[in-house]
Amino acid sequence: MEGAVSMSDVAAFQPEALQLPELSPLALKANPFLAEQLFSQWLSLPDTSRLVKSLLSAAKTGESLNAVGSSSSTNAGSGSSIPSMFPSGCTPPLSPRSVSGSPRAVKQRAGPSFLGSPLKVISEPVREVIPQFYFKNGRLPPAETRERCLFDTDQHFYGHMDGLQQNEFKSVAKDICKLPSFFSSILFRRIDANSVGFVTRDQFIDYWVKGNFLTMDLVTQIYIILKQPDHEYLTQEDFRPILREILATHPGLEFLQSTPEFQERYAETVIYRIFHYVNRSGTGRLTLKELKRSNLVAAMHQVDEEEDINKVLRYFSYEHFYVIYCKFWELDTDHDFLIDKENLIRYGNHALTYRIVDRVFSQVARKFRSKVEGKMGYEDFVYFILSEEDKSSEPGIEFWFNCIDLDGNGVLTSNEMQFFYEEQLHRMECMAQEPVLFEDILCQIIDMIGPEERENPTLTEWDRFAHREYIRLSMEDDAEDVSNGSGDVWDESLEAPF
Repeated sequence: MEGAVSMSDVAAFQPEALQLPELSPLALKANPFLAEQLFSQWLSLPDTSRLVKSLLSAAKTGESLNAVGSSSSTNAGSGSSIPSMFPSGCTPPLSPRSVSGSPRAVKQRAGPSFLGSPLKVISEPVREVIPQFYFKNGRLPPAETRERCLFDTDQHFYGHMDGLQQNEFKSVAKDICKLPSFFSSILFRRIDANSVGFVTRDQFIDYWVKGNFLTMDLVTQIYIILKQPDHEYLTQEDFRPILREILATHPGLEFLQSTPEFQERYAETVIYRIFHYVNRSGTGRLTLKELKRSNLVAAMHQVDEEEDINKVLRYFSYEHFYVIYCKFWELDTDHDFLIDKENLIRYGNHALTYRIVDRVFSQVARKFRSKVEGKMGYEDFVYFILSEEDKSSEPGIEFWFNCIDLDGNGVLTSNEMQFFYEEQLHRMECMAQEPVLFEDILCQIIDMIGPEERENPTLTEWDRFAHREYIRLSMEDDAEDVSNGSGDVWDESLEAPF
């Protein structure tokens, strides 16, 4: 077999044949079998152990190792030297010892060792090239990506020596930056920092290419464009520019052009829904990590591609806004845009108990944004109705868990659940209904921990609720219009504004 060494081969070796050229450790790795075979044979010789013991004794007593080596060489002719697979005087060199005793302090010599071995191996430090892993201004994009962007930029800015105006910039945002079209205005203003009214080719290159947007993922690009330069998070105000653009340009919202007050309500509702589902920390400061974990950017692209805004179920559906706002309007009887406990107790045909309403208003599940004590504002109601009607969502589960967890220890006990069920049991008794034992309810709750999938798993509980309620509310509006004899006249003091 190639690379194998027999005993006869070893015996036939001549000292001159072992005069190896100076090699680096990397070169020896190419054929390691020869050195390993030779060293293994030498270690297996009968008197090798005696030599090792004598060297150890000499080291302990302080005797020079050269003397030991010399005596061994001198006695070679008398037959007392250790049998060697090498001819006389060609014993493999021992590892040199440093004065300090630390092998790290020794530099191997290029020449022969003090034992005079003809074997010469130079140990050179291996310098491994570590690729750059930190880029102060961001990693540079691949050359092909950069050149393609520059080519497309030249095409879009061709013939516009003074630059592009805002209404001409939309194709740049959509075709080159791959952003939703309603990001064109805010991107234009980010580049046109001095509000000149034009963005030149060089200005765009400086912002987009030299700003390393080409190496960012889409979510990070949107995050950087939306946030304030001195912030590391997004606030509700940061989303208003793109909502204004959607309201101004989306064909599915064109009918709202004549009612600016409801445009504002729609924008607020969309933003509240975004922060309800995406800002899981509840701080009002939406981080890049939270944005990446959400489906918000995908929903934004769907808004850009879908002419029917109601088909964008996540965040932007007008029908969903309609349901939320009408529900709030029904409960807010004095229309001061605030709801108290007595208003909320009527929600869902008095489906809530006084005990759970008290817990909601105690704000243990979520602090109210309303500045009026004991009152729930519209934003607070949006969070409430999304949690109530979408209990299977993470925010909904967390909201009601905290309401039921009376001692706040992070665990729901049967006593806590029974506390809230007692009021419902009393209601059933007052209505002469056959009461259901709490033990049976508890068994059902345990069984519901692992429910089977719904027929349409893509729809959430909120989607189903909003669909049902929109049909009901629209039918009620149609019936009222017929009874009044006109669909164009209403009394704003009595009806919801739709």
